[in-house]
Amino acid sequence: MEDPVAEIPHIIHLLTQSPPATQLSTLNRYFTPTASFTHPFVRTGSWDHGNGWNSRWATSRIYRWYKIMSPKIWLDVTSVAMDKQNNILYVGVSQTFRIFIFVPLGYRADVNLTSKLMLTYYEDEKKYYIASQDDLYQSDEFTKFIWFGIWRFVWFWQVISAWVCVFLAIFAAPLSWAEDTWHIQEVEENSSTTSDLQVVDDLERD
Repeated sequence: MEDPVAEIPHIIHLLTQSPPATQLSTLNRYFTPTASFTHPFVRTGSWDHGNGWNSRWATSRIYRWYKIMSPKIWLDVTSVAMDKQNNILYVGVSQTFRIFIFVPLGYRADVNLTSKLMLTYYEDEKKYYIASQDDLYQSDEFTKFIWFGIWRFVWFWQVISAWVCVFLAIFAAPLSWAEDTWHIQEVEENSSTTSDLQVVDDLERD
């Protein structure tokens, strides 16, 4: 990729919505041979045993199986941001995943994720390549893949946990007060010591 921010939406659509041959050629074109793929349910690691037997090949098989399970994937790239200093591309994605054998039962996973892509830059080619892909889901999002409706229980648990934290923080307010008091005293002591040293230094200069 010469311009990752501009090119990545089209690449993601090719990886998820194209025929098998196009999907494979896209992976081979934009991923390094040792590129790794991490997802809540799979992890390839990074490796290369030669003769095309590498983690990129394993990633291509995972993409292929996902496409077999859900022949039609509706996907939208909602945001793209690049950390140029660290060569990291963050891609927001909204997608609908439907396992075809469960479609008659009403199975449908509408999920949102952020894909973190570590890039490597080849100076001789003046291009970026994907060295790793890490798909990040909130817990209530990836559970949408598992069982109909289970994400609602996760969402409810998150709300309950949030309010438990709020009440416990209120109950433990004296501890926060004590920490603040101790910190203020420590800052005042350090400031006093610094001021004394400054006075001594000024006297020595005089």
